[in-house]
Amino acid sequence: MAAAAAAAFSSSAPSPTSPSRLTTVSSSSLPSSLSLSRDFHKAQLQAQFKSSPRRNLCVCASSLPPSDSVVTLLDYGAGNVRSVRNAIRHLGFQIKDVQTPADILNADRLIFPGVGAFAPAMDVLNKTGMAEALCAYIEKDRPFLGICLGLQLLFESSTENGPVTGLGLIPGVVGKFDASNGFRVPHIGWDALQIAEDSEILDEIGNRHVYFVHSYRALPSEENKEWISSTCNYGDTFISSVRRGNVHAVQFHPEKSGDVGLSVLRRFLLPKSFPPKKPTDGRASKLAKRVIACLDVRANDKGDLVVTKGDQYDVRENTEENEVRNLGKPVELAGQYYLDGADEVSFLNITGFRDFPLGDLPMLQVLRNTSENVFVPLTVGGGIRDFTDSTGKYYSSLEVASEYFRSGADKISIGSDAVYAAEEYLITKVKTGKTSIEQISRVYGNQAVVVSIDPRRVYLSTPTDVEFKAIKLTNPGPNGEEYAWYQCTVSGGREGRPIGAYELAKAVEELGAGEILLNCIDCDGQGKGFDIDLIKLISDAVSIPVIASSGAGAAEHFSEVFKKTNASAALAAGIFHRKEVPIGSVKEHLWKDGIEVRI
Repeated sequence: MAAAAAAAFSSSAPSPTSPSRLTTVSSSSLPSSLSLSRDFHKAQLQAQFKSSPRRNLCVCASSLPPSDSVVTLLDYGAGNVRSVRNAIRHLGFQIKDVQTPADILNADRLIFPGVGAFAPAMDVLNKTGMAEALCAYIEKDRPFLGICLGLQLLFESSTENGPVTGLGLIPGVVGKFDASNGFRVPHIGWDALQIAEDSEILDEIGNRHVYFVHSYRALPSEENKEWISSTCNYGDTFISSVRRGNVHAVQFHPEKSGDVGLSVLRRFLLPKSFPPKKPTDGRASKLAKRVIACLDVRANDKGDLVVTKGDQYDVRENTEENEVRNLGKPVELAGQYYLDGADEVSFLNITGFRDFPLGDLPMLQVLRNTSENVFVPLTVGGGIRDFTDSTGKYYSSLEVASEYFRSGADKISIGSDAVYAAEEYLITKVKTGKTSIEQISRVYGNQAVVVSIDPRRVYLSTPTDVEFKAIKLTNPGPNGEEYAWYQCTVSGGREGRPIGAYELAKAVEELGAGEILLNCIDCDGQGKGFDIDLIKLISDAVSIPVIASSGAGAAEHFSEVFKKTNASAALAAGIFHRKEVPIGSVKEHLWKDGIEVRI
């Protein structure tokens, strides 16, 4: 994969020649309702600008000389850097892609959005001669911004698939979070920073959350303390950003941190356009619980991609026409949910098991279009698997996932393929390295891999009736059964498999999954609340984050699942699509109930 990435480094980066010096998004290029929403959002921002002397002094990139509006981007060919590109263009800058080490040395300003695992990234940098050029550039105190892995690579080494030697510019070793203290690993979500003085590019963050997604971190020490511009506490205190002169790097993702993150990029790109720091309001104190909007996307009977919603996975209306339930257009709805405050947007291509993903161009275009204006994490699922096409050409699940990442996805969700992989692993106890979970997590890191579990309850008289993990139910079954096990399904819930949700969750964590999306067929579309018994079972069994899904019908259901289980996030679809409960109302309710959320 490192060799493939090195080849992609010089050939697959998008051309920087397309027009990109735009200070605003053209409303004519957006769906009508999203355009109206953005006009309203723009009016709100204009009102803020009028009331804030500090912001009136901002300079747009389009007013700069042409050479000053160009950003050099180091994209080594792995992961989703489309969102970074979109954020840079959103701020009015053009992009020049690095093709040779000389491009680094000649850059006026350089952004390195490192994505994936430490070892493959260093391998590509060394083989292409970029590592030496990077060190020379940074040592001359040239304007530099590293993002996520782009921060970690500055350190001496990492224990990820290693030890692996880094660029060695900052003293310290990048190590994995310790999950033994009860903290979920990966560290995924919106967290608070402790910002040092003179942080410069962080000056507008204040007490607001920024988005993290990583399993490894660098710790503060006497040797590197002069570099540290902010820290974050998650089990222990780790370095969330560094600064020395014109050199900056952040562990969080500014391109995925909404308006707060865009302020970080803006201050890096236009450092002389801002007066001294002014306090910013905010409530962030720790890792927030996430509220995720989910869009089930499929083709309707006319062939158009629409957002739909199932009732126990049945997405067709109960009418004579029996048409696919149509709740809106995916790009339009995703944009609205971003404006409404969704912490993440998840797309599930529910026709994915019938269509080859690399040929699923409409879904890829949905991702590309969404990522242009939505600056929070995007997850996509459906059809992530190995495949041999009609000509006999073989595509690995890694190649399939890579296409989604290049189109704008930050995480991919694996469903049926994860079930088959877990079944085999539980029988053989051997990690072959060939499963989709192992392939993708090895290159992109386990934080990029979500496993979606679709179980249904099977009621029991006694817990010993099956070989799988059974639990005592809070509410008895239809015939008074006190116990149940949760049978996993594949193919959109149509086929039951001989594996329980508990066994599957434990197995996929061992194989390399970084997060679990936990659905429940029995609760889907019912609006009576999440399956607390199931979510507590799984979230107590694994050390990776668990997303609760299926059944939300009121804001109170979100606070219930966060108070009664160890879920890190809660996902809903229908109540948001039908505007029964706005995202803002859910978050306001959670905050008033004492649950940390991003406001």
